[in-house]
Amino acid sequence: MTSVIQIDDEIAQRIMNHLEGAKSRDLVNVEYAKVILDQLENVSSGGECDLEKRAVIKVLLLSTWSQRLYFIMRSFIMGQIGALITLCYILYFGTIDFIGGFMMGILVFVASLSISSLFDEQIIRTTKKIVKYLGRHEKTRNFIMKYF
Repeated sequence: MTSVIQIDDEIAQRIMNHLEGAKSRDLVNVEYAKVILDQLENVSSGGECDLEKRAVIKVLLLSTWSQRLYFIMRSFIMGQIGALITLCYILYFGTIDFIGGFMMGILVFVASLSISSLFDEQIIRTTKKIVKYLGRHEKTRNFIMKYF
């Protein structure tokens, strides 16, 4: 059973590496999807085919976890940046009115989005580490996916 899990992990890792190496324009191309499907169809039927199917499902789950965690982490960073800018504004001016708040909200959103995009590579690396950690800790993973 352990060798089946190892083979499953190897296949999933190979597919994940293939997908991570793809450019955005490749992912929207129908031909790219056909290439991946052709690779799966070339596998002989039986146990090995089932391994490929499980590997694809595992890659999809890992991708979903990564996207959710990335969204959570980037939203958290944007919220902290927005709170800091708002705090500085209120400390400097002492008050905020409706029009000022509306204009500042737009400014804060654009600024926090821009600043958080500077840390995009670090966020992605951290997200991958968290996904690996959550792969080994089922209770923590289920808690995060259920409540966040």
